Amino acid sequence: MTIQNTITVPAKTEELDRINDFLEELLEKISCPFNMILSVQLAAEEVFVNIANYAYAPGEGTAQISAEVSDDPKYIDITFKDCGIHYDPLKREDPDTTLPAEEREIGGLGIYLVKQTMDHVSYEWANGYNILTVRKYIG
Repeated sequence: MTIQNTITVPAKTEELDRINDFLEELLEKISCPFNMILSVQLAAEEVFVNIANYAYAPGEGTAQISAEVSDDPKYIDITFKDCGIHYDPLKREDPDTTLPAEEREIGGLGIYLVKQTMDHVSYEWANGYNILTVRKYIG
């Protein structure tokens, strides 16, 4: 069984609860463990907060979040699409996590967390859209 769904929301952090509910509902349909739901939601939050804070600054825009869940094998693909400023977060150098916090550059930890917790992360710029896709295998 494969289930797909898409929502489009204003690129504002106030929409995080809506996104989390959207993802939780889909993941529950494939009997995803709660701790895995939280992990996927955290990664999605990191991506979406970057869109909300930077993609359209100082203006406003929307983000489209598409998700596909499968139960054989169990996984979720989440695709974030926005038409904000062209930016590939995967080109950013990973932070040096061996340095004390006060010696590290500001920023970059969110996408680093996403890359560490998801099984696959890809980015493309197509037809004026930033498209970031993450995949997490479940169980």
